[in-house]
Amino acid sequence: MRIMEGEPVNVNEFQELARQALPKMYYDYYSGGAEDQYTLKENVEAFRRITFRPRILVDVSRINFSTTVLGYKISAPIMVAPSAMHKLAHPEGEIATARAAAASNTIMVLSSMSSCSIEEVASSCNAIRFFQLYVYKNRDVAAQLVQRAERNGYKAIVLTVDAPMLGRREADIKNKMIVPPIKNLEGLVSTEVDNDEGSILEGFANGALDTSLCWRDIGWLRSITNLPILIKGVLTREDAIKATEVGVAGIVVSNHGARQLDYTPATITVLEEVVHAVGGKVPVFLDGGVRRGTDVFKALALGAQAVLIGRPVVYGLAAKGEYGVRKVFQMLKDELELTMALSGCPNVKDITRSHVKTEHEKIHSML
Repeated sequence: MRIMEGEPVNVNEFQELARQALPKMYYDYYSGGAEDQYTLKENVEAFRRITFRPRILVDVSRINFSTTVLGYKISAPIMVAPSAMHKLAHPEGEIATARAAAASNTIMVLSSMSSCSIEEVASSCNAIRFFQLYVYKNRDVAAQLVQRAERNGYKAIVLTVDAPMLGRREADIKNKMIVPPIKNLEGLVSTEVDNDEGSILEGFANGALDTSLCWRDIGWLRSITNLPILIKGVLTREDAIKATEVGVAGIVVSNHGARQLDYTPATITVLEEVVHAVGGKVPVFLDGGVRRGTDVFKALALGAQAVLIGRPVVYGLAAKGEYGVRKVFQMLKDELELTMALSGCPNVKDITRSHVKTEHEKIHSML
């Protein structure tokens, strides 16, 4: 890719700035996916196969893309997805990300693998925040993390359910990806790993994560917190139905940024299946492959309440710190506003299934 002149004009250009700014090990960690990286490419490509059916002569003199998530108002249906170790991207780490999210008037989901602690992020600025949880072999660690999140004003727990073991990320294996200090786990879980063969991160995760976690444990988690629980990592109708049965407050359709099981479908291609299975009982969110305001619109049209962005946030952070993350959000908002205007949708509630055409429908119309 060519070196850009001047300021980036879209989110993809931030990726190139991040590549230039970061050491190879860290850039590969953030940008890479599992094994053949089929799903990594597909998460982005699948959005491109969805086209618009814009409606004309609608009054779009006032566009309002604000929405609510679990009752909390946010300026646009775009949130910060949980992603690990932001200090690898920028010295201010999650503090900068949190401030940018607050300035953008949106919700940040803090990763339990963050470089800055639950407490540091909570005291950095005033905003609505959720906490992402991994369950470790020592269940008491998860219980302590949840209690700390609740005590520090986090409003929901986002339980990641697609990582009983870490996916095979071959760039990390080649680079012998390190594990820097994980603030939240200090004194709870040792990050010291003897793994000369490859990714130290993989060795740490596979030694620490609880591979026995199952559906009945949602009940255990609900018993130790009053916070609503969202589960992140649902890709099928069957699991969406089970999730509503065990009492979750929301579902994130996610394949972990294509970092876990390769050859899972792109999230946008299974969103509708999950939305139909849930039948409006709980809100459905999506992450994976969102790079444009048009992508946000497409996700909303297919039934998502909002999207979460992971890599774009990290790329903005790596390139330009807090300002970079704010800029990424502003770009996506501006693009979403334009997409809504040109599609004839003054409000997010005006965005309907009839505004998009999926690849599946195109094939059917040709038969």
